[in-house]
Amino acid sequence: VQLVESGGGLVQAGGSLRLSCAASGRSFSTDVMGWFRQAPGKEREFVAAISWSGSRIRYADSVKGRFAISRDNAKNTVYLQMNSLKPEDTAIYYCAVDPSRVGVPVEPIAYDYWGQGTQVTVSS
Repeated sequence: VQLVESGGGLVQAGGSLRLSCAASGRSFSTDVMGWFRQAPGKEREFVAAISWSGSRIRYADSVKGRFAISRDNAKNTVYLQMNSLKPEDTAIYYCAVDPSRVGVPVEPIAYDYWGQGTQVTVSS
């Protein structure tokens, strides 16, 4: 099982980035897929998650209205569209998979599979 994030980079405040996470090794079409982030010196925090059908989506309050999560089950890929970026969004962004099929969790411990992360840096 492998999760590979891409799309990170350096952007000015107010700009946009689109992250992608391609999963391989098995089908993830029935699993919850999520995004987390970790800034230097801080704990990993929940950003967004989406159910297998896309019918349930959760966002952290800090990104509501600015970020949008989506998925393409045919491609085993989850996306995170990030708009109106702020310097405080600077972090390493990780995608993760929860195969338990129980709700749409926000706790990192609920997720079994993790990518290596992609750096997002927002300059002021």
